Amino acid sequence: MCEEENVLNEESTDLFEHHKIIVDKGQSLLRIDKFLCLRLDNISRNRIQNAANANCILVNNLSVKSNYLVKSNDVISIVLPYPPNEKEILPENIPLNIAYEDDDLILINKPAGIVVHPAKGNYTGTLVNALLWYFKDLPSFNKKTVRPGLIHRIDKDTSGILVIAKTELAHSILAKQFFDKTTERSYIALVWGIFKEKTGTIIGNIGRSPRDRKKMAIFPDNDFGKHAVTHYKVLEEFRYTSLVECKLETGRTHQIRAHFEHIKHPLFNDSTYGGNKIIKGNNFSKYSQFVENCFQICPRQALHAKSLGFFHPSTKKWVFFDSNLPDDMKILVDKWKNYNISD
Repeated sequence: MCEEENVLNEESTDLFEHHKIIVDKGQSLLRIDKFLCLRLDNISRNRIQNAANANCILVNNLSVKSNYLVKSNDVISIVLPYPPNEKEILPENIPLNIAYEDDDLILINKPAGIVVHPAKGNYTGTLVNALLWYFKDLPSFNKKTVRPGLIHRIDKDTSGILVIAKTELAHSILAKQFFDKTTERSYIALVWGIFKEKTGTIIGNIGRSPRDRKKMAIFPDNDFGKHAVTHYKVLEEFRYTSLVECKLETGRTHQIRAHFEHIKHPLFNDSTYGGNKIIKGNNFSKYSQFVENCFQICPRQALHAKSLGFFHPSTKKWVFFDSNLPDDMKILVDKWKNYNISD
């Protein structure tokens, strides 16, 4: 029997699965697409061939095509878009804010308050429900796929840009880029406090909190969780808050939110990570009322996925998409600017 390692990125914003297989010594020559069909459950040969065409199949660290003949002791690595959910998800006519679209992909500017993909307690009203409706008449769309082209995700109460593939080949190519960390993603956040260092890097393994399963925790000794790296730059400073740009080297669940709580700068109005109370400043009634008004203006964590860059699946050229801050964060930032000046 061959040795197999299967990694599903449940604790990541990236939606892909990674299989690593070490072929046994007695293996006879066999096309790799046939070999993987036999080894991997519920994965079609066509899906494997698309992965090969997208350079998502490596043998001994070199990409191979579908007709490669597997040999004894080969080390096979394959990256595939995340497998479908078993629960049926129904199309829903939910408006989409489309920033860009072509034959291969679509860019969505997701508003805060929308769950990206179905999960326990959220099987309706999600972005996937909306995409199922939008894609339902496309000839290339696989009606059995419940996560149409979804490659990465952002939290329900985070706004910003997401890329969705419209073909299986584009899906495989984009998933490989996210897996290889060759994409470029930036976020804008309003956080509590003023930074001593105006640029920096936060490094700390992220895993499910043992005290609260709804949040993630940082494990600095690297004895648990998954490696996570966030780079930040301060864009503007106000009296008690800072506007920062964040660039992700990795993409873990709640990465920015957990990392900034860890360094004592939680995101403004992040109820899960302690940012929904006065962290910096006094308790005078005028200031307390100002902060409460700000919470009402932006009733969520002040985080926006602003830009996304990657190599286009068809043209192979680098493409970059940017977005404006949503109205709630624009007004919030303006409020802090004015408070900083007038107080």
